[in-house]
Amino acid sequence: MGKNQDILLDIHDKPKFTQWISLSIQHLFAMFGSTVLVPILVGLSPAVALASSGLGTLAYILITRGQVPAYLGSSFAFIAPLFAAKAAGGPGAAMMGTFLAGIVYGIVALIISRAGYKWLMRLLPPVVVGPVIIVIGLGIATTACGMAMYKNYGAASQDLIYSTKHIVIALCTLAITIISSAFFKGFFRIIPILIGIIGGYIISVFAGIVDFTPVIKAHWLALPDLVFPFVSYKLSFSWSIFFLMVPVAIVTLSEHIGHQLVLSKVVNRDLIAKPGLGPSILGDGVSIVIASVIGGPPTTTYGENIGVLAITRAYSVYVIGGAAVFAICFSFIGKISALLSTIPTCVMGGVSILLFGIIASSGLRMLVDNKVDFSLNRNLIISSVILVIGIGGAYLKLTQNLELSSMALAAIVGVILNLVLPGRPKEDINMFEQETE
Repeated sequence: MGKNQDILLDIHDKPKFTQWISLSIQHLFAMFGSTVLVPILVGLSPAVALASSGLGTLAYILITRGQVPAYLGSSFAFIAPLFAAKAAGGPGAAMMGTFLAGIVYGIVALIISRAGYKWLMRLLPPVVVGPVIIVIGLGIATTACGMAMYKNYGAASQDLIYSTKHIVIALCTLAITIISSAFFKGFFRIIPILIGIIGGYIISVFAGIVDFTPVIKAHWLALPDLVFPFVSYKLSFSWSIFFLMVPVAIVTLSEHIGHQLVLSKVVNRDLIAKPGLGPSILGDGVSIVIASVIGGPPTTTYGENIGVLAITRAYSVYVIGGAAVFAICFSFIGKISALLSTIPTCVMGGVSILLFGIIASSGLRMLVDNKVDFSLNRNLIISSVILVIGIGGAYLKLTQNLELSSMALAAIVGVILNLVLPGRPKEDINMFEQETE
């Protein structure tokens, strides 16, 4: 394949120094808002999340032999399981669950290297994955609204105090985010979450709800609050944590394949053939394991950064690697970590209203793009059962200390229904072949 003259930098092109810096910073901005939002929502360290995303991305580039220009940041799909895991056993349980999710990626990568990836598509067709993604988004909708409405969200329910000021700031943040996404052009359209958080933060400062004391006291250089197994917590396996995290990992694997197909179209190379889905999924899994070892949330390839690649036409892995190095450096700047900790929950609630809704809507889009026919009783049954179990909060108590969460139960029941109900297509639709804008 000849080199396209419209390409600014091809995958293995090394940019000039100033060009390298500017292009890498663009990718840093694109992933920054979402990557730090997840740990803030679930009570982990944003600085550690930045470090784990940077280290994970570098590991991913190494494992894929520098052939895939993908950035890995915090995964929104794991927000609800991380909440539940932390509530059940603290940060150690959340990190153990994250580690298990990474191991699942490694096992799937091994199977794909032997048997291809079609089996995964047959196991998880759009009629199953679409409703599960909707459940992931809507299942945490009350969290977004709670953060928007209450002064001290996260306290005991009887201590929550409704605040008109906070909900107004949240709605203003939401409005800024929507305007950025709908009306801004070029690169700024790629970072509406970051713009929304900055806008909401400025409004919060004028409203008098931001305390700058932590920023003033913080040092410029500071080690992130790393959380190591056996040092910060005892490492122990739990089936309840396993059933919280693993079903979500199966769904995010489908998301990973989708990103690879979209990225292939952007860079005009068949990344499914070379380097292949096996190394790519393995790289993603290793990134998740790295996050679990230092106390960060699970990672995933980022659509935001794929959008930046499409806009800039600079596909160089050196640029992606530069963004990863910047993320690691930012994690050691104490002032930035302290500043992130001062963002009011209502601001995060405002952007979360849109983000969690987008997660749910992406599930709807998957169903529409793949033309899932709901006049077929089979499809109607599968999607209906998944949605009600997942959003309704049904769970299955297996033993005194072991239960299947609603999200896990919904995913498992959906997979089983797809396998046993009559009328299953002989060849499942490839859910990701649709053109993604």
